[in-house]
Amino acid sequence: MKRVIVNLVGFKAAWTAVVLSAAAGAPVFGAIAVAVAIGVHLRSSDNAEGEARLLLVAALIGLAWESWLVQAGLLQYTSGVVVPGLAPYWIVSMWVLFATLLNAGMRWLRRSKAVAAIAGAIGGPMAFVAGASVGAVELVSPTFALICIGIGWAALLPLMVQIAVRLEGEDRLVEQSS
Repeated sequence: MKRVIVNLVGFKAAWTAVVLSAAAGAPVFGAIAVAVAIGVHLRSSDNAEGEARLLLVAALIGLAWESWLVQAGLLQYTSGVVVPGLAPYWIVSMWVLFATLLNAGMRWLRRSKAVAAIAGAIGGPMAFVAGASVGAVELVSPTFALICIGIGWAALLPLMVQIAVRLEGEDRLVEQSS
């Protein structure tokens, strides 16, 4: 239980740091907060190798999805953009940060793909509304952007949960055969 609480508190603290630092035009500070949260998460994990692979997959999914949203003209970011047309590094770091929850604080999502889809459909847009409210991101056409984000998260969250389960299972099989 302690690990879950540390995971949730670390996530919330780092998420807040990322959004506020991005809104202030200094996203590197948020990325540092994510790095600290990831370090704590991996250190406390029973399966750091599997978790690290999950975080890498989350980064790739996040980069692809967020870059699509940018290229589709649904979102505009004012800070942290390294390559025009691609998602800024700080939003990708948030995907990695979010993935730290999948085998800890949000493990309950494994119970049902439908619950994970509903959580994604609601939580994804809510996170963007929060980010937009402080100026970290601009929703170009807010209603349409939020609908697209909700649909995307409704598909991507169950996928990420499935990947987390699979990576955890593969690592346990390797450990048992050793």
